[in-house]
Amino acid sequence: MHSFLGLGQYMMACEPDPELKVSCRQISPFIPHDYSESSLPTSVFVYTLVNTGKERAQVSLLFTWTNSIGGVSHLSGDHVNEPFIGEDGVSGVLLHHKTKENPPVTFAVAACETQNVSVTVLPCFGLTEGSCVTAKDMWGKMVQDGHFDRESFSKGPSMPSSPGETHCAAVSASAWVEPHGKCTVAFSVAWSSPQVKFMKGMSYYRRYTRFYGTSERAAVDLVHHSLTNYKLWEEEIEKWQNPILNDDKLPEWYKFTLFNELYFLVAGGTVWIDSGVPSSDSVSTRTAGPEVTKVKSINNGVQVEQTACNGYGEDNQLSSPDKLSGSSTDGDDVGRFLYLEGVEYVMWCTYDVHFYASFALLALFPKIELSIQREFAKAVLCEDGRKVKFLAEGNWGIRKPRGAIPHDLGMHDPWHEMNAYNIHDTSKWKDLNPKFVLQVYRDFAATGDFSFATEVWPSVCAAMEYMDQFDHDNDCLIENDGFPDQTYDTWTVHGISAYCGGLWLAALQAAAAMAMHVGDYAFAEKYKGKLIKAKTVYEEKLWNGSYFNYDSGSSSNSKSIQADQLAGQWYMASSGLPDLFDGVKIKSALQKIYDFNVMKVRGGRIGAVNGMHPNGKVDDTCMQSREIWTGVTYGVAATMLHAGMEEQAFTTAEGIFTAGWSEDGYGYSFQTPEGWTTDGHFRSLIYMRPLSIWGMQWALSMPKTILDAPQVNIMDRIQVNPHTPQETGVRKIVKKAKCCFNNSIFSCS
Repeated sequence: MHSFLGLGQYMMACEPDPELKVSCRQISPFIPHDYSESSLPTSVFVYTLVNTGKERAQVSLLFTWTNSIGGVSHLSGDHVNEPFIGEDGVSGVLLHHKTKENPPVTFAVAACETQNVSVTVLPCFGLTEGSCVTAKDMWGKMVQDGHFDRESFSKGPSMPSSPGETHCAAVSASAWVEPHGKCTVAFSVAWSSPQVKFMKGMSYYRRYTRFYGTSERAAVDLVHHSLTNYKLWEEEIEKWQNPILNDDKLPEWYKFTLFNELYFLVAGGTVWIDSGVPSSDSVSTRTAGPEVTKVKSINNGVQVEQTACNGYGEDNQLSSPDKLSGSSTDGDDVGRFLYLEGVEYVMWCTYDVHFYASFALLALFPKIELSIQREFAKAVLCEDGRKVKFLAEGNWGIRKPRGAIPHDLGMHDPWHEMNAYNIHDTSKWKDLNPKFVLQVYRDFAATGDFSFATEVWPSVCAAMEYMDQFDHDNDCLIENDGFPDQTYDTWTVHGISAYCGGLWLAALQAAAAMAMHVGDYAFAEKYKGKLIKAKTVYEEKLWNGSYFNYDSGSSSNSKSIQADQLAGQWYMASSGLPDLFDGVKIKSALQKIYDFNVMKVRGGRIGAVNGMHPNGKVDDTCMQSREIWTGVTYGVAATMLHAGMEEQAFTTAEGIFTAGWSEDGYGYSFQTPEGWTTDGHFRSLIYMRPLSIWGMQWALSMPKTILDAPQVNIMDRIQVNPHTPQETGVRKIVKKAKCCFNNSIFSCS
C-alpha cells in the first residue's frame, strides 16, 4: 500500500488505499439511547479487500498491540500475554497488564475465523534485541509465510516480562480474494479494566461490568460480542446519522463538525461507573478535617457511616452508597457519569461549562444528562464546611455552602469532595445557580419526566433563594461584585451584567414555570413578580438601543459588546418558554454581535470574539475578553437559529470549523480547545464546551415534547400580588433531599 487518504467521521472512519483497493472502517458502539452497548470498552476495525486483478490473490493483514498503558508501569515488568481461542471462530491474544498502585487492565486483540479467513497469532514478541522473539523476527515470519504457526494457540501464558522489557502481540488474518471479488476481514480490540480508582482511594466498578462481570478476562467476551455485533452497531449509527448527513439544506462542514465534536464524550477523560457502590477492595484515605467526626456502625447487617458536622449542620445518618446512583428509579439507573472540563483543567463535570455542553448529552443520552442534574441537585442541599484557600484573592472560605451549586464534582474524590476549583470562591459566582435552574427546566421540558421535576424541585427552590444575597438594592436583579464571578473567570464584572443578569432573568422565568408544573403556586407568583421588576431594571440599565452593555459599571469596557450576552435567551428558546425580550431587541443584539464580534475579526473566519468595543476594536481588558471561545460561538449561533437568523448563524459557527477543523485552519481536529486568540494561539486543548454545537442541532430539530406542549404562556396564568417582589424573607424548605452523599463530609438538610 503506497498511500492512505484519511476520511474522518466520528464514530466511523475510512482510510481507502486507491491502488490496492483496501479500505478500513473503524466502528465503536457510540449509539444514542443505548446505555449498555455504548458503555462497552471496545472497537472494531473492518477491512474490505477488493481484488481488481485477473488472478486469485492471497492477502494477509497484521494487527499488533503493545502490553502497555504508558506511564510508570510501561516498563515495570510482570506483564503477561496469553493466546486464546473463543467461540464462533473468534481468537486472539490477551495482554494482562499490571499497573502501579491502580487496578489491572487486560487487553484483547482478536479476529474472526471464517470459511475464507484464517487467523493465527504470535502471542509474544519484544522490541529489543534481547527478546526471545523480536519485532524483526515477527515481521520476517509474516513476509516469508504470510501467517504465524497454528501451534502458537497451545503455548499458554508467556513468562512475565522483566523490568525494562516490552511485551507485544500480533494477530494475523489471511484471506483469498477472487478476481474482481472482495472480502471482509474484521479485527477487534477490547480493554477490560473493571475498576476505576480515584486519587484518595475510592474504587468503583465501571458501567460495562453490569453486563460482563468484574473479571479482567471479560475482554474475551467483549471482543467476541464486538466481532459478532458490529454490523448491528453500524446500522444503528447510520440510522441516527443519515437523516442529518442526507439533509441537503445543511452545510457539509456543519454535518462534519456536528458529529466529530462528539469525540469529547469519549476522549474527555470519561468515567462511567455502574452505580455508587464502591468496589469490595475500595479503600478510602479521605480525611474530613477537624470539624468532622465519623463513626461506623452496623445496622441490619449493613455498615452505615454516621457523620457529625460540627458547627454547620445537625448529625445525619447518611444513606447507604447503593442508593447513590444518579437516578430515581431502576429503569432510569444508568450508573454515574463523569467527564472532565478538559484534559488540562482536570475537574469532573464542571458545571458552568456543562451548561453549554449538556445539549449533546440531552439529545443523545438524556438519562445520563438527568443523572448528572440529580447529582448537582443533591449537592445544592449539602454543605462541606472544611476550609479552603482561594488563590486569586488569598482568602479562606468553606469548600461548599448549602444552597450553592458546586463548580464541579471534584477531582481526587468525586461526589464526596466537590469544588476542586479553588481560584475563586465559586459560592459567590452569579452564574452557577441560574444555570442549574435553567438546565433542570430544559431537561424536564425535553423529557417530560415529571418524577425528575418533583425530585429536584427542593433544590431549585434552594438555589433560587440562595441568590437573594446578591440583590444588593432590592430591585429583584442580582449584581456582580467587582471580580470575575462567573464562567469568564478572569473577566471582571461590576454591577448588573448582560451575561449574569440575563441568566438570572431566564432562571426567574424557568423557576416560575416549573413551580406551576409541580403545583407550588405561591412560589410561581413570587418569582413572576420578581421577573417583572428585574426585567424592567435590566433593560433600563443595560439596553443602549442596539445591544445590552457588558455591565452597568463605569469601566472602560462596560459598554463592550459581549458575544454571550443572550445566553439566558438561548435557554428560553431551547426550553419552549417565552422570549425574555421583544424580538426586535433580540435580533438587534444578535446582529450587532454578528457585525462586530464575528465579521470584524478575520472576516468572520475564526468565530466570535468574546468582547468587542463599539468602535470595532477587540476588548483587550483581559485574556478572556480577547479570546474566541469555540463553545460560546456555537451557543451564539444556536441563539441566532432560534431567532430565525440562519445565514448569520451558520457563518458564525463556520468560523470554528474553518479555524479548528479545516485544512486551512490551525490543526485542532479532535482536540478542539476552549478558545484561541485572533492570531490562532490556543488555550486548553480537548475541552468540554464545544459540545454546544449540539445546541445548534437542538434549535434545528426541537424535541417533540417541547414542540407539542400547549402554546400557552404559563406566566400569564400567575396572578401577581403587588407586594410579592418586596418579600425578603427566605422560605424554609421542609422537604429533605431524597438521599445524601454517603462516605462524605456533606451535611444534608
